[in-house]
Formats: sequence, structure tokens, C-alpha cells
Amino acid sequence: NLELVRSLSGEKKGSLLSVIDYTCSPAGARALAQRLSAPLTDLATLQARHQCVAAFVAAQDDRREIRDQLKATPDMMRSLSRLIQSRGGPRDLLVLRQGLIQSRLIYTQLTSMNKSSGAITPEVETIGAALNENAAAIDEFCLTLTEALSDDAPLLARDGGFVRPTYHAGLDEARRLRDESRRVIVSLQEKYAAATGIKSLKIKHNGVLGYHIEVPAREGDNLMAPPHRDIFIHRQTLANNVRFSTNELAELAAAISRSAETALAFEGEIFTTLCTSAIALADALTTRAHALAALDVTTALAELACVRGWHCPILYEDTRFEITGGRHPVVEAALLSGGLSDGLSGTTAREVFIANDCHLNAAPSPIASPIASPIASPIASTKENTPANTPRLLLLTGPNMAGKSTYLRQNALIAILAQMGSFVPAQAAHIGLIDRVFSRVGAADDLARGRSTFMVEMVETAVILNQASPRALVILDEIGRGTATFDGLSIAWAAIEHLHEVIGCRALFATHYHELTGLDETLTGIANISMRVHQEGRVHQSGGESGSDDDADLVFLHEVVAGAADRSYGIHVARLAGLPTRVISRARAVLSAL
Repeated sequence: NLELVRSLSGEKKGSLLSVIDYTCSPAGARALAQRLSAPLTDLATLQARHQCVAAFVAAQDDRREIRDQLKATPDMMRSLSRLIQSRGGPRDLLVLRQGLIQSRLIYTQLTSMNKSSGAITPEVETIGAALNENAAAIDEFCLTLTEALSDDAPLLARDGGFVRPTYHAGLDEARRLRDESRRVIVSLQEKYAAATGIKSLKIKHNGVLGYHIEVPAREGDNLMAPPHRDIFIHRQTLANNVRFSTNELAELAAAISRSAETALAFEGEIFTTLCTSAIALADALTTRAHALAALDVTTALAELACVRGWHCPILYEDTRFEITGGRHPVVEAALLSGGLSDGLSGTTAREVFIANDCHLNAAPSPIASPIASPIASPIASTKENTPANTPRLLLLTGPNMAGKSTYLRQNALIAILAQMGSFVPAQAAHIGLIDRVFSRVGAADDLARGRSTFMVEMVETAVILNQASPRALVILDEIGRGTATFDGLSIAWAAIEHLHEVIGCRALFATHYHELTGLDETLTGIANISMRVHQEGRVHQSGGESGSDDDADLVFLHEVVAGAADRSYGIHVARLAGLPTRVISRARAVLSAL
């Protein structure tokens, strides 16, 4: 429902991850997805993460320099994993070498940042310590890789040619013999061409014959006749060429083969030794790779906060949920890029996202004092305690297409972002730690399991009502819409009472059952809110389905206001969707009769 790492279509595009992913490396991208998929509930750890992001928000030049270094850092974890599983090659060793060189440069930059700006936070210190762990052993290993490996290595060790000259004396000698023999081949070709008078004579090599002499077909008989037949041994006749060998060439080819095999054997031994060293340092290398990934995530979140104008959330141990100027990160990004269609007219929206507040508290009795802000923030210093009469459940009504589902989702996403250690798309966010986020938004059947749309809705609602705790955040959208009106209304009514009276958690409940709006008179922890609309010069929560109002243009303002809506504009939206005029007219008549 929330499309955290994949959209409903199964793609990364359109998900929350696609919007917040400012990472510079594959390892950082994986770590970011992991954080997003597993938010934390430990206040100290989250405050440390927020402090670290804030430090890099402030240190713009250092952040840019570190991100440039991270972009040049290869994926050490993947290469190390292949080497451990004996599936790696020389290029994986090169990846380790380059990654270790970059990690040293990044550590130096991080140390310089701490000294110059004083931006020493627990999280920055932890990352720095991890980058410098086992420094002597890792630096020695990196030096060995630098001395041993050439800058251009093959994918597989059996291809050879990846060990730097002068690194191994035996290998250098084998290569010298091999290369000298190849030079003799060139001299031998010139010798045979002169002796036979065949200028087009060539000495070639393939995987079947090895080294052989090749002449045009018209010259073949000449070599098979005296005096050349005593020297040239016929090997193969083709349509256009004839191939020969000689004893001298065979001996030379054997020498080349022996020296090449010797060289490959030496390189194989060197590769095995380097792999053994890498595996012995696997824990230390993994620690450094994870530190680089964590640094990538942190600097990416800082970059995101600066680019998008996000702010640091303040977390508490109580059950408040105070969002000022909250925005849906994915919808806002789509609006900024001009890539969001209104779904009806086919036009593309380019307006600014309308921000909305959200005020919830699952415990409206005496409020605990706020825990100190993780960073110096004017928001934190001026924020007052949550009012004792803040509702624990907001009942949201309003027209279709007005933004109810977006409002529900954005608050859930803000909570998840805050508890993964990110800044959030809001002017201010004061959030009591949430242990679980439950979402029941959207409708779809499950044909594979034989479940109707309504059955899927009820199963998901059952999970929420059975598993949610007082510290949970629940968002429910139009519960009961998939069945008969009174059945659906009854289920929605009972679910609201259960959330309010039994669970007592923070909840957002969107509905078109306007009969539910009267619950705020009997349940003290409920408040009504609605979506504002504009029609014929008027601005109000909702409007009628009959009369001239339906022929007027309707503008959804996407603003959340206090109070319940009394109309849903369903027929108006149906007209925008393109239903035939006759159907729309008949619908109005039926509604008037009802």
C-alpha cells in the first residue's frame, strides 16, 4: 500500500525509495533500501543518525567531496563475496584494491571535516572508526595488491596477464622465454618466405593445429614437391589455403607452450595467495565496506534534505504525532518533475504540493516532557508540549480525488522516514516512537487464493485490529466499501470503536460514510477533518450532487481542514471521468429521489 521500495506495478520508479535514493554507490543503495525496509524503534540510535545527517547538511563542501570519492568507490562487498565463494577473478581483486584506496581517501576527508568544522557526532565517529579498523593489516594488503596487480586485469584468472612485471622473478623469466620464442616465430616466418620464394607465407596459430604455416592453395603443390617436401610437413588443405608444419616450428611451439603454461601456473599461484589473504581479512574488509555504505546513506540523506527542503524530525518516548506542513514525498517529486497526470483530463500537473498538518496523540492525559532534540534546532526550542485534547483518531471525509488517500499515506511515510534516520518532508515533525505502521489503503482481489476484493480488505483489517498496539500508527481508507452499504457502515463503525476504545493507538480513518462523523460526540478521542473544495466562487468542505452545482467547475484544493464533510461529489467525479451525459443526468435524478 505504501510503495516503499517498489510501486504497485512492481518497479522501483514511483516508489519512496526512488525518490530518496541519492546514494553514490551500489552498496549504499542496498543499505538505503535495507534501512527503509526496517525502521528502528531505538531512540538513541535514531538520534545519532539524525545528528550525523544534520552534520553533513551543515558541512556542504565536505559532503560534496566525500560524495565524489564515493562515486569512485567500487562494490567491494560483491567482489569479496565472489572471492569467498571461489567464483571471483582478478578483477575482483582490483575492485578490492580500488575500494581500499578510496576508503583511505574518504577517511582522511572525514577526519579533516571533524577537525575543521567540529562536526563530530557519535555516528560520524563510529563510521570513522570502522574505516580505520585493522588499518595496518588492510593497508599492507592494499600495498600488496598494488604491487602485484596490473591496472588492466582479465575476468578469469586462467586468462593470465594480470600480474605486474617485476613482482615475481619466476613469472618474469617464464614470460621472457615465451615472448622471445614468439619473436623467433616472426624471424622464422621471414626465413621460410625467403627460402620458398612465397611472399604470402604466414605462420599462424589456432586452437586445433597450434602454430602452423599457411600458404595460398596455388602454392601448396610447390611445398609438397622437392626440395621443400623434406622440410614442410603437410597438415591441412582448405579451399583457399594449405597448411604445413616443420620440426623446427614444432619444437619452438612446444617451448612457447611450456613457458606460457609456466607463466599461467605462476599467476595462478599468485592469485590463490592473494585470494587467501583477502579471505583472511574478510571480517575487516566487510566492516570497512559496511562503513562506506553507511556513509553513503548518510551523505545521501543529507543531500536529499538540502535538495528537497526536508527538516529534522524530533522524536519522543510518548505517543504524540505532530506534523506541521507535511507533504507526500513521491507525489511532490512527481509534481516538481511535471510527471504527474490528474488521471482524468490527461493533462500533466506542475503545481506545488499542498502541505497539511496532522495532530494525533494516543495518550491525551498528562504529556511527558520532550526528549532533547538530537540537533540544535529552532523547531525543537520553540515547540510546546502536545495539547491534552489532541485526538488519537482523525476521521477524514471529503470528495473523491480530493487527496484523502494521499494524506493518509504521507503521514505514514513521514513516520517511516523519521524512524529510518532520515529528515522528513515537513516544516516540523514531533513524533512519539511508533512500534508498527499498519496500512489498509487501496482495493484489489486475490484470485490465486480465491479471495474477493472485500475479503482481502477484511483479512487485512483483521490483521490490523488483532495486532496493533497502543504505540502503532494505523491508516485505514474506506473500510467496508466493498459490501452492502449498511454492512460496510456497521463494520467501519465497529472498527473505529475498537481502534479508539480497545487499542487506543494513533489512527487516520478515511471514509465516505458520513454517518460516522457523529462519533466525535460520543468518543472523546476522535476528531473530524475534511478536504476543502472550491466551486462557483465558494470554498467549503463539500458540495451537493444535485442542482446547478454539478454543472459548475470544481477545484480540489487538497487542503485538510477541521470539521466533517457533508457531500462527496461522486457524480461530479464520474462526469470528469467521461461517463455518458445520459448516465450522469439519470444519476442526479436518482440521487434527488433518494
